[in-house]
Amino acid sequence: MSTFNNREKDFENKFAHDEELKFKAVARRNKLLGLWAAEKLSLNGDKAEEYAREVVRSDFEEPGEEDVFRKIRADFDAAKVEQSDHQIRHAMEELLHTAVEQVQRGG
Repeated sequence: MSTFNNREKDFENKFAHDEELKFKAVARRNKLLGLWAAEKLSLNGDKAEEYAREVVRSDFEEPGEEDVFRKIRADFDAAKVEQSDHQIRHAMEELLHTAVEQVQRGG
């Protein structure tokens, strides 16, 4: 029974670790996405950093990434930035890969 309990504990620990890494990667992706969008919105310096923080915070509105997408889409539309939905989603996907690599490297 002890072996089973150890296995169960190991699986629980792995799951918790994986979820933590996933959370960090998505948060990092959102920051990178915010900086990408800030550049398209002609924001730089402190304004770009603050915008990136807004994008990160927007992800807490609902589960999934649609809240982040809607924020970027609405801000681009308001500023008349020409980016298709596909371009935004592609950036989200590419930046997630970058974020995962960064988190795995511990950076």
